[in-house]
Amino acid sequence: MLDFAQTWLPFLYLYGVGGAAFVIGMMLILRTKALNSEIPRHRLWIKVLLFGFGFYFTLHAVFIMLALGSS
Repeated sequence: MLDFAQTWLPFLYLYGVGGAAFVIGMMLILRTKALNSEIPRHRLWIKVLLFGFGFYFTLHAVFIMLALGSS
């Protein structure tokens, strides 16, 4: 049986450190107006980026749970 250090710890590290980098990147993007939240097309891309992070986070967690359930 896989333990916490082999399953959830890498997941938490990946999305903890990666999430911090993502948040810092999003802050830089918004502060420098690389994506201007007042422009509808830019708002769409901000939503796409946020949805994408959440989607892969959820997908990864679901597959870990499925793998642990079958072992």
